Amino acid sequence: MMKRINNQKKGFTLIEMVLVIAIIVILAAVMVISVSGYLKKASNVKQVVSSGSASFSSANKNINSDFIDLGY
Repeated sequence: MMKRINNQKKGFTLIEMVLVIAIIVILAAVMVISVSGYLKKASNVKQVVSSGSASFSSANKNINSDFIDLGY
């Protein structure tokens, strides 16, 4: 009986590992760019809401002072 020589190697080559790492880096960069865009939009919405709530509270104070003047 002759022994079979097993030439099949198990594992990853260096090229395969580099390609996987490069793909992960590209996906991470795209994610960071998109998240930063969402953060900028959220900041703009926050500013708009805070400026709108300031005008709403000043209008609310005017209404309250009108009711106080009427005796309510």
